[in-house]
Amino acid sequence: MNGTKGAGTRARLLAAAAELIAEGGYAPASVGAIAERAGLANGALYRHFPSKAELFVQVFRDAAEDELTAMRAAAARSEDFEDRLDAVVRTYATSAFASPHLAWALVYEPVDPIVDAERLAYRRRYCDGMADLLRDGVREGAIPEQNVELAAAAVVGAIAEALVGPLSPASGRVQAQDRIVTEIVGFCRGAIGLSR
Repeated sequence: MNGTKGAGTRARLLAAAAELIAEGGYAPASVGAIAERAGLANGALYRHFPSKAELFVQVFRDAAEDELTAMRAAAARSEDFEDRLDAVVRTYATSAFASPHLAWALVYEPVDPIVDAERLAYRRRYCDGMADLLRDGVREGAIPEQNVELAAAAVVGAIAEALVGPLSPASGRVQAQDRIVTEIVGFCRGAIGLSR
């Protein structure tokens, strides 16, 4: 198989899967629907991915990496610790609301165990990044001395848990997104010792 053609087909499959997941989550993103969206035969998926779950793992990795990159970029826009923290938390929560089906699928929807394992790896990377940020805050005297690894895990968990209800496809309620994001930022600030 031609390498360029193979890479193009793989990219089409990934794009089609990401679009379908963003529209409705993992469940409706069947092999047939992915192949049809990509303009390919069903068997094309299995020439590029060992299974549908492996395709979903790659979709998850790509989306998670984009999210981590956006949070790093948000943090880099300021020298002030409080501004960096607010920007990171706000970026995560705002991006979840920008694509709620994708956010729900990435974080909450029941999935194959290998996709779930990827979620845990991503959560660890997010916690590590948050711990680095909190370590900077302690070093700069912006927040009190604390166990930054534990505090980072608590903040990451609080953000994820606070978004469950607002992102749930079953909630059926329109949420005041700006208010929710502002309250999540305020909670996270208070949890690490900043004024809300």
